[in-house]
Amino acid sequence: MKTVLCYGDSLTWGYDAETGLRHAFEDRWPNVLAKGLGASVCVVADGLNGRTTVYDDHSVPAERNGAKTLPTALTTHQPLDLVVFLLGTNDLKRATGGGRCFEARLGMERLVEIVLQFPYQRGYAVPKILIVCPPHFRETDDRDARLLLVDHGLEESQKFAAAYAMVAEEYECHHFDAAEICETTPLDGFHLDATNTRRLGEALVPVVKDVLAD
Repeated sequence: MKTVLCYGDSLTWGYDAETGLRHAFEDRWPNVLAKGLGASVCVVADGLNGRTTVYDDHSVPAERNGAKTLPTALTTHQPLDLVVFLLGTNDLKRATGGGRCFEARLGMERLVEIVLQFPYQRGYAVPKILIVCPPHFRETDDRDARLLLVDHGLEESQKFAAAYAMVAEEYECHHFDAAEICETTPLDGFHLDATNTRRLGEALVPVVKDVLAD
């Protein structure tokens, strides 16, 4: 049995911009991935709304700084064969990550370092890493979403692929661009509808199979 940890934000949690609730279990991309991989792989979904890579957000009771909670996740779910990161969207908030893709790249570097340097239990290997770039933002009529992220982040969100490719190359990780296969919803400009979160899970099946087989 191999174990894959999907560590992300609301895109991994399955936030539905239409209802403000959660997509159906079978529509969330980690569960679509699990179904496609079959019974020989355990997929653990660790998604938290608003999670950043390494930046603090004191506006909510939950700890949204991904670097602070990642060691707990690694300890809890080890042994791990693969860690899949889908983070960076919330780093484009000016109040947390500063609003630039550059900060998201720095944060992703730190998360990768944590995985590579973590003191796993004796006998357990360091897991492989797959960095998934968030999809591009799109125009929306949602005023709050525009003020929060979209107006200033629309152009920055298109830099994720190049920025994360640099991280993947430097640390010899795997890399996948979600923008190539799915679109964000016009309801708020940065979340995924049910069709697109399923599409992401389906697209990652062959990618993860190859990574695990390598």
